Amino acid sequence: MDSGQLARLKAFSLVLILPGLAGLIISAMISVHYLDTMPKWPAPPELRTVPRSIDGVVIYQTAEEDRRLNIIEYSSVGVFLVGLGLGLVYLEKWGAKQSQLVEQEDDLSEDYG
Repeated sequence: MDSGQLARLKAFSLVLILPGLAGLIISAMISVHYLDTMPKWPAPPELRTVPRSIDGVVIYQTAEEDRRLNIIEYSSVGVFLVGLGLGLVYLEKWGAKQSQLVEQEDDLSEDYG
């Protein structure tokens, strides 16, 4: 794998890791907001009947709020994990390239040493 491919792999993994991490932070902020503002008991007139446990406290939200937060959480985790996987592939390829360069340097030094 040449340097250009390694650079693209590194950039692509960062492009996925950073938004994934941002999404996780945003979902945590939404959860904390829900914990502060949502009722702790069902409120059928407001359609807040879907339970969610946040830090051991059950709050009740609408089905739409539940769906939205689930999408943010699961997609953020998925994007982050794909980016992390690509980052690990990058590190493996980079390490292999560094080992190859060291071996070449050792061979050259033995030839001229």
